[in-house]
Amino acid sequence: MRIYFYHTEDTQYIYGEWEKGQFPGHFLYGATHLREHGIDMIMHKHRDFSGRLRAAVYVLWQILKNYGKIDAVYATHYKFLELVIFLRALGLFRKPVVIWHHQPIITPKKKWREWLGRLFYRGIDDMFFFSQKLYDDSLKTKKARQERMHVGHWGADMDYYDRIMKEHPADQHAGFISTGRERRDMKTLVAAFNETDARLDIYLNKSNCGIDYEQMFRNMEVRDNVNVHFMSGYQQANLSATVYHSVCVVICCLETKYTVGLTTVVEALAFGLPIICSRNPQIPVDFDKEKCGISVPYYDKDGWIRAIRYVQEHPDEARKMGQRARQLAEQMYNDRRCAAEVAQVLKKYER
Repeated sequence: MRIYFYHTEDTQYIYGEWEKGQFPGHFLYGATHLREHGIDMIMHKHRDFSGRLRAAVYVLWQILKNYGKIDAVYATHYKFLELVIFLRALGLFRKPVVIWHHQPIITPKKKWREWLGRLFYRGIDDMFFFSQKLYDDSLKTKKARQERMHVGHWGADMDYYDRIMKEHPADQHAGFISTGRERRDMKTLVAAFNETDARLDIYLNKSNCGIDYEQMFRNMEVRDNVNVHFMSGYQQANLSATVYHSVCVVICCLETKYTVGLTTVVEALAFGLPIICSRNPQIPVDFDKEKCGISVPYYDKDGWIRAIRYVQEHPDEARKMGQRARQLAEQMYNDRRCAAEVAQVLKKYER
């Protein structure tokens, strides 16, 4: 079987860095292990466009050029894949389309948008959701058929993280670390750490998703125990090693309707580190139930202070949290399980 693998990111670069051991393979959503299941792939050649329509036309053209060579399209997102999906809905594109859906399917207020949405989802043969919450909320809209909806276990490239731990051993772990950049609630996080003596290192871009973090930090009180490091481009291997040397991973997010923070979560699980995370119901991991971390309500500064101090004052329990986190990664949230689940769906369409 052969698929066309579509990603909104630079697939060739990520795949090349993964082959060199410099980038975790889970950013390719199981694609690095599909050959183990008898599935070959043609990788999308990424290009940046200023306009959405131009990008969608380019994606359609690239797929049509390979139309006769593939059994199905497997995509990490529907962004820029819209023309393919609408053609599939109209019966003009005959190859199955399988995607990951990052947000819950919604019911818009305007009738024409609801009609257009129902047509759009007719063009998607199977959908993976990152959590049961996303699945359940999407099912309520009745736009997608239940038998074509799946909860996938998107998780860490364990080989990559095992290699990082071997190459950068840590006899002792120190400090808290925040590495996420998307929709992060830096105001609550920094305000909480300002009232503790705990060391916090923050790694993020100067801006992301319309948030100017650099300007934000200029206007905030940041005490000496909090260190901010602005980054640009891919620096995954070095940053992963830095994460591994920390005591605890912290993920403080703004309220959203999708799995903000999940990438940071799966890395912490793979490293066997305890997690303090905003209580995002879309995240598939229940940190309190699994006893691998502590969840804190959105914007709850006092809750963050209590969680930080708990980790500081209970090092043995923090280590046990980390051990449980690693077990979750090994058993459930890893890229090999993700690939197996994806392969099972794709194989339905083998010619």
